[in-house]
Amino acid sequence: MLCTRRLRGLGAGLAALRPGPAGRVSCRADIRARRVSTGWAPVGAAFSVRPQGRLLDVFGERQGLFGVPELSAPEGFRVAQEAALRRTEVLVEQACSTPAGPDTVRIFDELSDTLCRVADLADFVKIAHPEREFREAAEEACRSIGTMVEKLNTNVELYQSLQRLLADKKLVDSLDAETRRVAELFMFDFEISGIHLDEEKRKRAVDLNVKILDLSSQFLMGTNFPIKIEKRLLPEHIHHHFVRNGNHIVVDGLHAEAPDDLVREAAYKIFLYPDAGQLKCLEELLRNRDLLAKLVGYSTFSHRALQGTIAQNPETVMLFLEKLSEKLSERTVKDFEMMREMKMKLNPQNSELMPWDPPYYSGMIRAERYNIEPSLYCPFFSLGACMEGLNILFNKLLGVSLYAEQPAKGEVWCEDVRKLAVVHESEGLLGHIYCDFFQRAEKPHQDCHFTIRGGRLKADGEYQLPVVVLMLNIPHSPRKSPALLTPGMMENLFHEMGHAMHSMLGRTRYQHVTGTRCPTDFAEVPSILMEYFSNDYRVVSQFARHYETGQVFYATLDQIYHGKHPLRKSTTDILRETQEDVYGLPYVPNTAWQLRFSHLVGYGAKYYSYLMSRAVASMVWKECFLQDPFNRAAGERYRREVLVHGGGREPMLLVQGMLQKCPSVDDFVDALVSDLDPDFETFFMDSQ
Repeated sequence: MLCTRRLRGLGAGLAALRPGPAGRVSCRADIRARRVSTGWAPVGAAFSVRPQGRLLDVFGERQGLFGVPELSAPEGFRVAQEAALRRTEVLVEQACSTPAGPDTVRIFDELSDTLCRVADLADFVKIAHPEREFREAAEEACRSIGTMVEKLNTNVELYQSLQRLLADKKLVDSLDAETRRVAELFMFDFEISGIHLDEEKRKRAVDLNVKILDLSSQFLMGTNFPIKIEKRLLPEHIHHHFVRNGNHIVVDGLHAEAPDDLVREAAYKIFLYPDAGQLKCLEELLRNRDLLAKLVGYSTFSHRALQGTIAQNPETVMLFLEKLSEKLSERTVKDFEMMREMKMKLNPQNSELMPWDPPYYSGMIRAERYNIEPSLYCPFFSLGACMEGLNILFNKLLGVSLYAEQPAKGEVWCEDVRKLAVVHESEGLLGHIYCDFFQRAEKPHQDCHFTIRGGRLKADGEYQLPVVVLMLNIPHSPRKSPALLTPGMMENLFHEMGHAMHSMLGRTRYQHVTGTRCPTDFAEVPSILMEYFSNDYRVVSQFARHYETGQVFYATLDQIYHGKHPLRKSTTDILRETQEDVYGLPYVPNTAWQLRFSHLVGYGAKYYSYLMSRAVASMVWKECFLQDPFNRAAGERYRREVLVHGGGREPMLLVQGMLQKCPSVDDFVDALVSDLDPDFETFFMDSQ
């Protein structure tokens, strides 16, 4: 999944991604090649060594997280946020007093960057740092910066400074396309924040946005909260599958791939048992989103959230989902029937297919059909080998290499975090990726990409290099053994690395549209395209693709939750009805899966983006890389037409540039359906 944080408007907020400018990137000529460092080491070897997994030494001088001097201690977040807020005051005054012109956009983007550089970093630290004091300090920084962003988005004087620029046709015509588009995006942020309202209603909009930020944070924390139950409530023979804590069992996930049916059933019913506080939080979040949307002039939150995306509006999303569901229905029935037959063969006493069964039994079907039992192939998927495989792929496609770089003391938050330098063969250093790949206590069970610092062209002509974090949850290996990945883990690694390369290779002039700061239904294209590479035997493996029909159900549920309010039923009743109607498996009483649906925060009204992005990625794969996944000319074209622009062009223009056509809803649906029936026999015969 994509977890880059981007505060709405001027800041770097939570998944309110905006469309990008339609102009060509014009700053690359100003970017000087970065010299190669002698301190870089081969990437594969860095990940082949078993990590220690110990917390960093708390004694001695700490240099500061990500090299930020203030962040050598939790108190540094307050220092950083106060410095950012002071700089914000200066930039606001500059924006309001500077004559309308290109400098107006430059100042707005610097203002955005000033807030982003604290908020983005804090957003990662508040959920991933092993020390509670750091997490709490980062949480407070997020709230402080977020509140400032909402105030700026309703600042009339600041709005008028931008309006003077966009109202002057001669000035607008003199701007390059990217600058003009970024100016329009900032104006759009003002408009959806209620700048047109009277003072009292603008204040109400600010209060609602701050409330939504707080509820989002609370709900997100609750989606990962483990459940503790007494040991005596579970059969003794399955205790060892879970974490044991004295007289209690801790259930921290669904255990979806556990071979024992009873383990999966117990985990499902316990982990998804309704929590009254989490349910109230979700209801309040949905209600406040609806109130905000209506206050600023939209009929539903979905209508507000989808402006500027490929889909543009919820009506198009629902048409897409309905057409896809219709074409998938017959296939879904057949898939479930095959799973029932497999369950009957393995467990004749209990052959009814239940919601906790599909991930496991679909894997068993693939393993039996193609004799590719994942555990037999796992030794070939050491983490080090996968990272070296990615390095080879990026080098052949894009002329880019990954090198391990030794971080300074205090720069990383755990000793098993690796720092990578991303280096182009002629352009030099492009940016840095911090790899937080291994499980640890209190770390969320999520695979995510976080932007820590966005790329932009600075006033002195230097390019501010991007910095990102990739967070995975790979189990620690036995002593002296490298970490081994299942095919699913490897696919997730490739997916998240697709996000990272989007961030690294973006070279927009403005950080407001850098890398993954683009519409959500396009942001997933580079990451999902990497899944196609991960499933091609010529690149890494001999494992066939698989398709998750449940995504249609999740996307439909998301649209209903963010559609017309008040909701006609409770969120759980809507879940039950939608699951039985769209997914085809029975609802399990006393469960509330929606309370674990973390994407309702970052991808509210936009979960369909995974499906639409997969459709685009499928088209790009077949058009450009299916014949030769290492084709350098295709790789360079992909960088030139897609990656380099970040959010710097409207998403459909990027799609058109790569595919040389404008796809319709039917084209998107057909692309997804065609992925379900590849010629597996030919695929595997050719791979021998």
